[in-house]
This record gives sequence, structure tokens and C-alpha cells, in this order.
Amino acid sequence: MRDTADSIAETYGLGPGPWTMTPVARGALGQIWKLSGNGHAWAVKELLFGCDVEQVGREAALLDSAADLGVASPRLHPDRHGAHVSRPGSPGGSYVKLYDWVDGAGADASDPDVLDWFGRTMALLHQAGEGAVETPKDWYERCPDDANWEDVLKKVRDAGLPWADELSGFVATSAPRLAHWVTPSPPDGLVTSHLDLQPQNVLVGPDGPVLLDWDNAGPVSAEREFARAVFVWSGGNDVNTDVARRLARAYRDAGGRAVVTGPESFSMLFATELNYIHVQAETAVDPAVTAAQREFAGRQVVTWLHRTPDPAAVSLLVAALDS
Repeated sequence: MRDTADSIAETYGLGPGPWTMTPVARGALGQIWKLSGNGHAWAVKELLFGCDVEQVGREAALLDSAADLGVASPRLHPDRHGAHVSRPGSPGGSYVKLYDWVDGAGADASDPDVLDWFGRTMALLHQAGEGAVETPKDWYERCPDDANWEDVLKKVRDAGLPWADELSGFVATSAPRLAHWVTPSPPDGLVTSHLDLQPQNVLVGPDGPVLLDWDNAGPVSAEREFARAVFVWSGGNDVNTDVARRLARAYRDAGGRAVVTGPESFSMLFATELNYIHVQAETAVDPAVTAAQREFAGRQVVTWLHRTPDPAAVSLLVAALDS
């Protein structure tokens, strides 16, 4: 990776090396690397499935607006030409983004101080992104239909993947129960926001928590993002109602206006879970991607099938927030 590290350093005007690249973490969309040299470090996100330049522009704009309100996050650095995403090295190479490196530990979702910080941060995000007029992407508004599921199930069975029966059972039972609540958002109440507000995207550094992974930034129903975030932060199917109430209180105290009204508030949660399982199942049998990408996708399917939202847990959360 020495040549790649030097190319990135040159693209972003970081100065002479020597430079090193160390793999840190792999997500659904990209690989995170630590770029080190001259006593400094940066986080490089390698985008493994191409790049939507307009999406990166939304991310950069929201980061700036949120920072003005006090939301802590690693800075997204422009390259020497002012672009927030680049393609160093060969023309066929990966797109990359460069961020500040933050040393720290993962967030403890049971820590009252972290919960208060997150509730306040979500409220500030919704204020920073007020007045969105774009329609949210289908990923957050719609989910696979019967034909979509049958198509991918056939491919999975034909490939002889060991989790084919488990996926089939999910498609026959859980998927339609969740899909029932997936609907397009009404036009009022839309904001531009982060769209992936989970504890894994918070790092507690020396100056406190910071919010990472803004790749999905875009329009969303504030109510639905709030509901999804409360579900994820309060333990998912193992709901901790005290955590949920504390987070909601911190959100309201900071000016957040979204409220949970019922299972319909969790439409975004259900849509993203269903879509994620479907797209990972498709990737697991896609001959156009690498074997490593197929294996990663297969593991993701199995993991997500074991953690899909339980309607009973959602009902408990609705009752807790209503009280």
C-alpha cells in the first residue's frame, strides 16, 4: 500500500513521506485505513462500490451546518482542487475520502452522559437540516416485494448457500409483518440528516464523543430517524425503556421536535433492515464482485437475520415513549 499512501498524500497535499496505510475496519460500503506519516494521522475511507459525487456534496454541506451548531465529527478534507472525494493513482482505482483521525473508544450506549450527548446531537442535526424538500431515497421508504424476495431466494438456493432455508423462513414470516408498516413519508417534517445514527458510529475521543460515518447523509423524516435511533440505542429487541426515555428527554430538551406516534413511526427502521438483508443476499451471489465481498455479504445476511426488529419490542418502546 506504499504507492497508494504516497498517491493519497500527494492528492491532498499532505507533504513528503514516508507514508503508511494500515487497515482499520470494514463496513458495508467501504474500507477504513489509517494513513500515517510525519507524526500525523488521517482516516482514509476507500469506497468499494463506486461513488455518488452529489451524495458526497450533501455529506460535506451537512457536516459544515452541523459543526456550526456544535456537533462534533471528524472533518472531511478537500483535496488540492477543492473536491471532497478523489481517485488517487490509476484511473480504475477506488474513490477515497480523507478525514481527521480520532483516537478513542467505542461508545457505551448505557452511559448516561453518552445518551445525553447523543440525544442533544440528534436534535441539533435535525435543526441543521431543517427545511429539506427532496424526497427520501427508496432505501428508507420502500422495501423488497414478493417477486424481489423470490428472485434472490432462487439464486441463493441455486448457489447452495448454507443459510438458504433460514432466509426462506424469514421471507415467509418476518418480512411481510415488517413490510406492512413501510410507507412513503409525508412531505412535512423532512430534514437533511445523518441517516445512520447508531452507537457503532460514535467514537469517544479525548475531547468527548464524535459522530462518524456520514456517507448516507440526505433527506429523511425526522420522526422516523428519531424512532429508528431510539430503537437501536435502547437495545434493539432487548429494549431498555429507561435508556429510551432518557435519550428522548435529552432530544426534546435540546429542541428536537420529532415524536413516536406508533409502529408507523418505525417505517424507516423496517425498510432499512429489509433492504439491507436483500442487498447483502444479492451481493453474496453476485459473480461481478470479489469472493471476499461475497463472503462478507453472506456473513452480514446471517447476522442481520438474527437481529431483525421484533414487533413486540417496538410496541414496548412505543408504550414507554408515550408514557
